[in-house]
Amino acid sequence: MPIQPTFTRRALMAGAAALSLLAAAPASAAEPIKLGLVAALSGQSAKSGEAITRGIELALDKINGAGGVLGRPLELVSRDDESNPGKGLVAARELVQREEVAALIGGLDTPVSMAIVPYMNEAKVPFVGPWAAGTPITMNGAEENYVFRVSAVDEYVDEAITEYLVTKYGAAKPGMILINNPWGESNEAGLTKALAKRGMEHAGIEKFESNDVDVVPQLTRLKENGADSLFLVANVAPSAQVVKSLDRMGWDVPIASHWGPAGGRFTELAGASGEKVHFIQTFLFTDAAHPLFAALQEKYPEIETLADVTPATGIANAYDATLLLAAAIEKAGSTEGPAIREAMYQISGVEGVIKTYDMPFTPEDQDALGPEDYVFSQFVEGEIVPLMD
Repeated sequence: MPIQPTFTRRALMAGAAALSLLAAAPASAAEPIKLGLVAALSGQSAKSGEAITRGIELALDKINGAGGVLGRPLELVSRDDESNPGKGLVAARELVQREEVAALIGGLDTPVSMAIVPYMNEAKVPFVGPWAAGTPITMNGAEENYVFRVSAVDEYVDEAITEYLVTKYGAAKPGMILINNPWGESNEAGLTKALAKRGMEHAGIEKFESNDVDVVPQLTRLKENGADSLFLVANVAPSAQVVKSLDRMGWDVPIASHWGPAGGRFTELAGASGEKVHFIQTFLFTDAAHPLFAALQEKYPEIETLADVTPATGIANAYDATLLLAAAIEKAGSTEGPAIREAMYQISGVEGVIKTYDMPFTPEDQDALGPEDYVFSQFVEGEIVPLMD
């Protein structure tokens, strides 16, 4: 019988020692807080998905290197939506229900984001968009809106590109050539509103599919109707088809575009005339000495020049979005969705690469970036550069 007390004392001492070790363990040994990513990681938009991934990973390096959030490291769990709304929704459900992510980042394509939004509001898990610009993504009418964005917004972009065409080219009757999906519909509404504000008429609204290889018929109708400039809204490959169709027609017309062409090697597909397309960005590397570019080169040795980080805007948006989410989780003191959502309205002083964010979100405006954060750009020898004139 005397053996039992000795065994008990040893067990208690061992348990106390184990607890002591756990208490002293660094954040990296704690259970991670998972962040989900749903984006196009394959297909024609893979370069954009890669940019978003890299932006998040660089932010996680910074956050985890400083001790993590709530004493725990952040961990990224990614899923490829293949630019397919149905697959994007399935991926979002898996990440929320099976992986139990604290928040979701993603939505490269507006149709994918629009498919995910109702589910995220129902699940009460924050969803932060670093790319898709469809106006209804954040302005979705939900009583409790869990959708935030660090990206461009169609309605603001449409106003900016309208002003650009009018100011730079004296456009009086622009035509619209828009991808036939919810993103195109969002921009049709925004562009129509921007023109109406100026008392201007358009030369027509033409739609085309992402797999169309010839849009000459649509462009011909716009030309015959007197279009003196074009609004272009589409991603990389379909935008390139528009440029090649213009070349076949021999029609040299000013083009102001949403940022779709920035999502990959646009000029490789469009040819030399791709450099004539001027488009919106929220961030550009203008100097190889930028600290974020140095961090990219260190983490990804294949990056040698600024042209290797196309599109920089995806990297910057995702980087800043991750910092804002981390700040909100820390502020909330919790990984529960409702607490994080409330904290998103209270964060301030977050130093991103696009700007420093002071109360970037309100229940009435869940977009952190506005027109003042946009810059017009173009491709020059494969690199996206700001317009100098």
